[in-house]
Amino acid sequence: MQAKSLDIPQVLANLNIESLNEMQLRSLDANRENRDLVLLSATGSGKTLAFLLPILERLDPAEKGTQALIVVPSRELALQIEQVFKTMGTGYKITCTYGGHKREIEENNLIQAPAVIVGTPGRIGDHLRRENIKPKTIRTLVLDEFDKSLEMGFQEEMAFILKSLPSIEKKILTSATAAHEIPEFIGLDNEELLDFLPADGVVKDMLAIQQVTSPDKDKLETLFRLLCLLNNRSAIVFCNHRESVERVSEWLKEKDIVNVFYHGSLEQHDREVALCKFRNGSSSVLVTTDLAARGLDIDNIRYIVHYHLPSSEDVYTHRNGRTARMDASGTVILIIGPDEKKPKYITEEPELITLPEETEIPEKPKWTTLFIGAGKKDKINKIDIVGFLSNRGELKKEDIGLVEVKDFTSFVAIRKTKATHTLHLVQDHRLKNKKIKVAAAK
Repeated sequence: MQAKSLDIPQVLANLNIESLNEMQLRSLDANRENRDLVLLSATGSGKTLAFLLPILERLDPAEKGTQALIVVPSRELALQIEQVFKTMGTGYKITCTYGGHKREIEENNLIQAPAVIVGTPGRIGDHLRRENIKPKTIRTLVLDEFDKSLEMGFQEEMAFILKSLPSIEKKILTSATAAHEIPEFIGLDNEELLDFLPADGVVKDMLAIQQVTSPDKDKLETLFRLLCLLNNRSAIVFCNHRESVERVSEWLKEKDIVNVFYHGSLEQHDREVALCKFRNGSSSVLVTTDLAARGLDIDNIRYIVHYHLPSSEDVYTHRNGRTARMDASGTVILIIGPDEKKPKYITEEPELITLPEETEIPEKPKWTTLFIGAGKKDKINKIDIVGFLSNRGELKKEDIGLVEVKDFTSFVAIRKTKATHTLHLVQDHRLKNKKIKVAAAK
C-alpha cells in the first residue's frame, strides 16, 4: 500500500469522526511552528489524534527509515495508539513494542523500518541498545502521558532514549494533569503550552458526582447493593490494592454479580481476556486497581465507582477520566465508610443516593466470549472469524458481537444462548485450512 499525503477529511471518515475539536485544531496549528509542544488535556478528549495528525504532516513518503517515535507508559496505551493509527488508513507502517511477549516478533517487524514506532520505555530502550531501531532518521518524538512514565520509574530509560536520538526536530509531550515538572533531560526548546484542562480537572457538564454511605468499614455489602441498583450498566470499580481487587471480585461472584478483575500482577493473556470481556459486554463490571485509570480506551463506560477513595487528586482525575469521554456523559460514585470523609480536593457537593433495602440481582449478560487460537500473524482477520462462525457455527449476524484479533489469538463475543451448540459445531473444522482451538475464554 502506498503512503498517501495527509487527507484530514478522509482520515476523519475512516475514524467515524465528523470534525476535529478545538484542542486538536490548535495542536495542528502549533505543530506547524518550529517549536516543541506541551499538550495538557483531559482523558478522553482526543489527545491521541492531536499528536498523530501532526506526526502525519511531518512524515516524508520518500524516507525509508523510521521517522517518528511515540513513548507511552503502558502496553495497553501502546496497542490502542497503534490501532487508531491503523484505522486512520494512512498507508504508513506502524509497529508496537512492549514487554511481556517475545522480543523476536518485534525484531522481525523492525527489519523493514516502520515509519512510526510506539512502545513502552523499557522495550524501546532495549531495541535501541540492540540496534533494532535505527535512530538517525527519527525526527519527531512524542512522550504521551509523560508524567505517568516518570511516576512508574522510567526516568532512566527515557533519558537513554532521548540521548539516543540525534536528529530530533520536534518533541510533543502530553498529559491529562497539570503541575508536573518537566525533567531537564527532555531538553525542550522554546516550547509552547496548550492547556485545555478544566480549572478543577472535572468536566462538570458531562460528569455527575454522587455519594453513597457505607455503614460498615468493609464496604462489600454496600457495593453489592449499589451494583444491583445500577443493573448491568457498565461500571469500573476502583480499589487501591491488588489483593483487594481479587477479594472484591470473588465476593461479588459469590453474590452472583458477573464481573472480571484486572491488575498489574496478572499474566498478559489474563489481562487481555478480562478487558475483552468488559469491552464486549460479557461482563458489565470491571474491578481493578489504578492500572486501569490511564491508557484504557473503552467506550460507553457509564459509572466509575470509588470503592476505595483515591490516594490523590491526580488519581481521582484519572479514574474519572474513564467516563464522560468526548461528548458522552458519566457518573462518579464515592463509597464513603463510617470513618471516612469526602477528600478536600473534591470541591463539588456530591448528590447523596440512598440504596433500596430490597435488592434484585441484575440479569446475566447476554454475551459470552470465545477464545480462538489464531490471530494476525496467522493471516486471520475479523471477516475470516465472522465467516467461520456463521458458516460452521450456524450463527446469524445478530448473534456475533465484538471481534478482537490479536497477534496470535482472537476473542469474539457471541450470544450466550448459542455458545454450547456453536462450540460443538466448530470443533472439527479448520479456519483458513488451519486446525485451531476454539473454546470459551477463561
